[in-house]
Amino acid sequence: MQGLAVGLPALALPGPGWVRVAAAQVAAETAFEPDTDPTEGRTISFEDPFLRIDHATWNAGPKAGTAEPGFYGRSAFARFGGEAGFNPYAIVEDPDCENGRALQLSAGYIGRKMDVPSYYGNDDPEYQWISGNLQTARSDGTVLKSWRHGYFETRMRFPAHPLTWPAFWFLNNRAILEPDSSIEIDVVEHKGFEPHIYGAYLHEWVPPGDHHEGAGVPTGPDMTQGYNRYGVLLVDDLCVVYFNRRVIRDMASGEPVIWRIGRAAEMAEKGDGFWPLLTLALRADYAYPDPLLPEHHVAHMRIDYFRVYS
Repeated sequence: MQGLAVGLPALALPGPGWVRVAAAQVAAETAFEPDTDPTEGRTISFEDPFLRIDHATWNAGPKAGTAEPGFYGRSAFARFGGEAGFNPYAIVEDPDCENGRALQLSAGYIGRKMDVPSYYGNDDPEYQWISGNLQTARSDGTVLKSWRHGYFETRMRFPAHPLTWPAFWFLNNRAILEPDSSIEIDVVEHKGFEPHIYGAYLHEWVPPGDHHEGAGVPTGPDMTQGYNRYGVLLVDDLCVVYFNRRVIRDMASGEPVIWRIGRAAEMAEKGDGFWPLLTLALRADYAYPDPLLPEHHVAHMRIDYFRVYS
C-alpha cells in the first residue's frame, strides 16, 4: 500500500511446478501443513477486540515513515480527532461482531479546499477526501507493537464503493527510518467495486534484493455484505496468506501460494519485526465517478478484531 504500489495489478506467480516444489520445501523445513487451520496449536498472545480505540496501541494519520509524507491515493489520512471537520474513527455497535462492537474506519468527501499538513490533494476536488489509517508505529521511529513470527488475523467487512481501497497490511520496523530496508506484506487489498476478489502481495522494496509477489484471491462470499477473516502466517522466511483460515491458492494450479521473504536473514540479524496497519484508502488509478453519487460521499469499513496467535 505504499505510494509506489498504487495501481499495481495482481502480479504473476511462477508456474505450478515451482509452487509444488516450494510447498514441498516448506513442508520439509517447517512442518507446514497448508490444509491445517493456522490457529491450531497456537494461542492468542495479543488481541484488540476494539471495545475502544487504545491510543497506547494505535497511532492515527499518514503512514509512518520518513521517505515521504505518508499519503497515497485520493484521500488524506486523518489524525485522531479528524481533519476538515470529518472524523473517520469510531467504535460502533454491531451485532455481527463477537463482542457486539466494531472499529469503524470511514472515508468522507469534503468537497472544498482542505488544510491537511503535507497533503498533496488539498486543492483538488477529486482528492478532497478524508479517511482513516491506524497503525502501531510513528514516523519518529517509535514502534508501539510489532512481531516477527506468528499468525496474524483480522475479521473485517469492506464497503461497496467505486473508489474504496481498504487493506490490512504490515511494514517492517526498520522501514520507518531506513526506507531501503522496506518490506511490505499486504494481507488483503480490496477494490470496493469487486465484491468477490481481492489482492495479496509481498513487496521487498528498493534494489538490490527487491522482490515482489502477488496473487488474486477469489472469495465466494461477498466481502461487502458480511465479515470475513483475513490472515497471514509468518515463520522464519515463510509468508503464507489465508482467507477464512484457508491458505490462498494459485488460481491456475490450485496449489498453495507460498512466499519467501528474501530479507529474512537480515531481519534476524537486525532484530527487526513487523507492525500492522488498518487502512481505508481511495484508489487514484481509476476514473473518478462522474457524477459522484450522494450515496458514495461516505463509506465505512468495519473491523471486529485484530489478533496475534503465537
